[in-house]
Amino acid sequence: MATEIKKAWWQDPSVGLDLIRIYLGVGLMVRGALFISQPEVLMDFLKRTNMWFIPLAVSQYVVAAHLCGGILLALGLGTRLAAAVQIPPLLGAVVFVHLGEGLLTVGQSLEFAMLVLAMLGSFAVFGSGRLSLDSWLALRNAELQSGSGAEPPQGAVREMDEEHAHAHP
Repeated sequence: MATEIKKAWWQDPSVGLDLIRIYLGVGLMVRGALFISQPEVLMDFLKRTNMWFIPLAVSQYVVAAHLCGGILLALGLGTRLAAAVQIPPLLGAVVFVHLGEGLLTVGQSLEFAMLVLAMLGSFAVFGSGRLSLDSWLALRNAELQSGSGAEPPQGAVREMDEEHAHAHP
C-alpha cells in the first residue's frame, strides 16, 4: 500500500472552517454573557417586536442558547445541535428586530445577523471539523470498537478524516 502523506494543518481547508466555528462560538458566548450582565440590552432588542409576550418568553431561551450553545460550538461538541438551537433566536432577530432597519445601515445589524444565521445553518447541516471534540470522540469511538484500544488501521483513519471532516453523526 502506498504511503499516505498527511497534510500539515495549515494546508487543510477544513481547519479554516474550524477556526470560523470557534470564533462564532466564542462570539455567541460573549453575546450571551452580555445579555446576562446587561439584561436591558436584550430587553431593548426584544421590545422592538411590539409584542408583550415575546420579551418574557424568549429572553431566557436566547441567553441559554447563546451562552451554552456558544461554548459547545467553540469546543466542537454536539456542533449540529449547538448550532440548531441558536437558529430560532437569530431568525427572530433578523425578522422581528433588524429587518425593519433595512440593509446598508451604519451598524449593519441586519447584514451581520444574516451572516451569523447562515453560518449557524451551515454548521447545523455539516457539523464540525477535524479540530473538534466531535471529531476526537468519533476517532476514539472507532479505536474502542476495534477492540484493541490501539490506533485504528491506517485505512480507517483515512476514511474517517475524508468522510467525517465536516459531517459527524
